[in-house]
Amino acid sequence: MPTVTLPTAGGALARYTMSPPRRFPEPMGKPFNRVAYAAAHVVADPLADHDPWVDVAIDWRATTEFRRHLWRLGLGVAEALDTAERGTGVDWPTALRLKRLTIEAAREFPGALVASGIGTDQLELSHRITLDDVIRAYEEQAQAVEALGGRIIMMASRALAACARSPDDYALVYGRILSQVREPVILHWLGTAFDPALTNYWGYHADLDKAMEVCLEIIAAHAEKVDGVKVSLLDKRREVAMRRRLPANVRMYTGDDFDFPELIEGDSEGHSHALLGIFGAIAPAAAGALTALNEGDVATYHAILEPTVPLSRHIFRAPTQFYRTGIVFMAFLTGHQDHFCMVGGQQSARSLVHLAEIFRLADKAGLLADPELSAARMRLVLAMHGVEG
Repeated sequence: MPTVTLPTAGGALARYTMSPPRRFPEPMGKPFNRVAYAAAHVVADPLADHDPWVDVAIDWRATTEFRRHLWRLGLGVAEALDTAERGTGVDWPTALRLKRLTIEAAREFPGALVASGIGTDQLELSHRITLDDVIRAYEEQAQAVEALGGRIIMMASRALAACARSPDDYALVYGRILSQVREPVILHWLGTAFDPALTNYWGYHADLDKAMEVCLEIIAAHAEKVDGVKVSLLDKRREVAMRRRLPANVRMYTGDDFDFPELIEGDSEGHSHALLGIFGAIAPAAAGALTALNEGDVATYHAILEPTVPLSRHIFRAPTQFYRTGIVFMAFLTGHQDHFCMVGGQQSARSLVHLAEIFRLADKAGLLADPELSAARMRLVLAMHGVEG
């Protein structure tokens, strides 16, 4: 097995010998007994002549091919969310093109799941934004997705967080949008670890229990228009408490990249489904684990997923908003893109020591299916930092 010289947390260098990759159970061509979406990233175009901090350049072919990879494994694609640089480089026109291409590509896979994020990112944030502006922005994006034949994930809105003055304002905005959509949507509650601009979402600054009450009231008032709610608070206790109070027809989609195996397995009172950024990075393991869970083999399910948890916690560690760097680095290591470049130059958001630990943890989880390729690519990144790997 290849050996690579990696930096350690103390600033030293140490030789690391890779382990053989794992073979995961093959999906059996039938739906999982959990709905499972991977929030897919976008592949930047490194050959575009542009200013990465200002302009967006996407490799559309590679971006679409990564989505095909997820569908082949039986996973759904959650499109144009935070993982796809939404709001941090990818603007609304680019996101709309991304949705169109993804929905078109999904037709190659009968039964493939696609859900597309809508938000209010076409608005320029200012003190003059009103609730009517927020409603119109959501409406524009919802109508665009439905015109493509897509299903909707209603993302949390920075503009709404900026202009809302009470929980009633959230009830008004969500009620207006939910009353108009054709099919049930997934609501997305994104925590402040992912986006500090959403600190007072649902109308409460620091009291997440009160915020949960507002969210639950809105869901209960429009239960026939809500497929589920994705909770990205990285708080398994609160997610389980909320899950137990949802209407019978409304799913809980875990966004907890720290404790997802336990939450997806569930307990005697219910379970969470999945809408996770980490699933893109660990897709073969995720699909293999869900295949085992389908067969009632809970031991294999945990044997596959538990080694991926340290990797996920490392990728999503604080400051969590930089987790995308780890997701894209995994795609580079595993051959799903030919470079380590990101929209907005975000490949520089994490240190070499952080990236080296991703390599170690991914290897220990058996995720590096082509060790020679992964080692060669790790050495390229090391060399760019002045380390002979």
